[in-house]
Amino acid sequence: MKEIVKRWNPWWLYGKVPETKKRIARPETLGWITKLLNIKEIICISGVRRCGKSTIQFQIIDHLIENGIAPTNILYFNLDEPFEDKSISILDSIFENYIEINNPSGRKYIFLDEIQNIENWEKWLKKYYDLYDIDIKFVITGSNSTMLSDKMSTLLTGRVISKTVYPLSFNEYLGFMEFELKDTDVQRSEVVHHFLNYLNNGGFPEVVLETDVDINHMRLNEYFDSILLRDIVVGKKIRESSKLIELANYALTNISALLSYMKISKAIGMSVSSVKEYLQYLEQAYLIYQLNFFSYSIKTSLAIQKPRKIYCIDNGLRNAASFKFSSDEGKLAENSAFIELKRRNLDVYYWKGRREVDFVVKNKDNTLMGVNVTYSDVIDEREIKALLEFKENFQGRVSELILLTRNVDKSEDGITYIPIWKWLLGSGE
Repeated sequence: MKEIVKRWNPWWLYGKVPETKKRIARPETLGWITKLLNIKEIICISGVRRCGKSTIQFQIIDHLIENGIAPTNILYFNLDEPFEDKSISILDSIFENYIEINNPSGRKYIFLDEIQNIENWEKWLKKYYDLYDIDIKFVITGSNSTMLSDKMSTLLTGRVISKTVYPLSFNEYLGFMEFELKDTDVQRSEVVHHFLNYLNNGGFPEVVLETDVDINHMRLNEYFDSILLRDIVVGKKIRESSKLIELANYALTNISALLSYMKISKAIGMSVSSVKEYLQYLEQAYLIYQLNFFSYSIKTSLAIQKPRKIYCIDNGLRNAASFKFSSDEGKLAENSAFIELKRRNLDVYYWKGRREVDFVVKNKDNTLMGVNVTYSDVIDEREIKALLEFKENFQGRVSELILLTRNVDKSEDGITYIPIWKWLLGSGE
């Protein structure tokens, strides 16, 4: 164990984090975390596999060393290692070996990656959190939302601050492309070029940095298999793995469409209860999101007979794993918009009267924002009528109407038209 612990912590020997570990910075994602390093609470970083959680941890470690923290006061360990023993004793062994090797004085920073792989990890974390008080700071990551939230809600209430990390935003993507954005009007053509690549290939960091199309296709399929097999089939002890895979393929093929549990059940030959259960597993692993109908009544919003809309965590992953027969740019644009709304930590739904509004954002003051996505410069009248019907239906409650387009940029009849690439960059919101 001593050898493994040393191998994961090269800064003990060299005094710095290797460049290969730090990769490219993500200022948007890192900013909020560094603010939390001086307080006592555990930082929990969650998100889909391969979205960059480990790299972010290495970047935080680099930040600590740059700001005067002794390298030997920082421990990192990846719990995705294939240990036969997944009991709590592995955490005791890691920590005891760390103390034996360094015996650091003062505050210790403990980074535990993919902690959900260890049984009863939350009991161990609570014990050491309470035992060391301000002399220990934990930063943990995990790839399963429910496993983390359930465990933390029981034993770690009030001790954890959580943040979901997503694949790269379009802003971060441009950073990875070493593209310096100065003026969206002047650089419009270049930005649109990068946006089209982002729209189709997604934002997984390793995929963005790789130029070989075949390698990326294989890599994305491997991500898909890993999420299904490691996070769901093994974790949930699923026997019908072929049905789970079929359901995942169906869901990704039909992103943005209105789907009832009954419709999915008939399409792939599963019971309604199994469809509901398996979709929940896919959501817990951050592969998909299910969007509910908007109503001020929670009971109406969550009613089982109401169809859901399904979105995928990443366009590239969706394209690699789904059965698609066209470029699907409209669906991909809508999917990108949804993930960006989630990234902005907004409360999102859809709404349908005579016509459909893609996204309804419920603001903290209970006012509403309606957003439709049409990846076109020839705007269909139904997109406009849907937003206006929505506004009429919730009179006095609607603060903003937005129509995300291909390139149309204007305001008319109370609707703000914004090119989706510009909206993703946060300009023209």
